[in-house]
Amino acid sequence: MAELEARGFVDDRAFAAVWAESRARSRSFGRQRLQEELRARGIARPLVEAALVYAFEDTSELARAHAAGARRLAILRRRAPDQAPRRLHDYLRRRGYPGDVVRQVLRTLGQEGMPEGVPEP
Repeated sequence: MAELEARGFVDDRAFAAVWAESRARSRSFGRQRLQEELRARGIARPLVEAALVYAFEDTSELARAHAAGARRLAILRRRAPDQAPRRLHDYLRRRGYPGDVVRQVLRTLGQEGMPEGVPEP
């Protein structure tokens, strides 16, 4: 194992950074979900924290949550407009976004385009 690490074939730091950034970008996952998944894969806490910083270096967690929420809201408005705020909240929380980020996204999207008659979150 030491030889593989010395040759660069086993590099938890690089794996965690690339994996977290990829999942944050392509799957719209938040910090909490990424942290749980990396820890479940046996990545050490300091490497997880560094990977999360790298994952949200170019685009903030709030911006990613907003983009994911806007995409999901379009679907929710067609399916069940009266339940859209609650379902959007649940969706973003499952994606691993913290409560304060979810509230900001709901507030912003509520002002920008919630259907008529739906109470603001």
